[in-house]
Amino acid sequence: MHIIIGLGNPGNAYKGTRHNVGFETIDKLCFDHNIKLKSNRRFRAHIGEGRIGNTPVLLAKPQTYMNLSGQAVAAILKYYKLTPSEIIVVYDDVSLPVGDIRVRERGSAGGQKGMIDIIAKLATDEFPRVRIGIGEKPESWDLADYVLSRFPKKEWDAMIQGVTKAGDAVELILKQGILTAMNEYNRRLKT
Repeated sequence: MHIIIGLGNPGNAYKGTRHNVGFETIDKLCFDHNIKLKSNRRFRAHIGEGRIGNTPVLLAKPQTYMNLSGQAVAAILKYYKLTPSEIIVVYDDVSLPVGDIRVRERGSAGGQKGMIDIIAKLATDEFPRVRIGIGEKPESWDLADYVLSRFPKKEWDAMIQGVTKAGDAVELILKQGILTAMNEYNRRLKT
């Protein structure tokens, strides 16, 4: 089994914000693979079990708010007796242009507070992740305000493409492995 975790903040107030592209990716995977999410108080997450291809998966959206995402992730891993290498975390990244994605098999949190908490709670950064670009914050903005802002209409297409690519990358990781997904999605555009 693999656990696919999308990061975001719960509630309608945060729906459609830059910080919630991880949640959007989980919603896309649920739709594509007919997986239904249910609230689970033990994990403080919305979870759903199903299959992506031949792989059994648990899709999860922590409901602890972004900065405490590690609580839900650690509880899920402990209950299912899985290792960090059996999770894939999908989350937003301000260092990438809107809609770009990067696949990594390990690494630092890069300042993303949900990832900081997950790495702290698991005591490792050795787990796969898919980062979705939300664009660099404008100089005059506070970072917290920026990540909690909604995408302007001119960025919707790029954001939807990013969520779609992130879901496709998760599927490729499950079917052909992390290195194949990295080779496919981490290519630099040639100018």
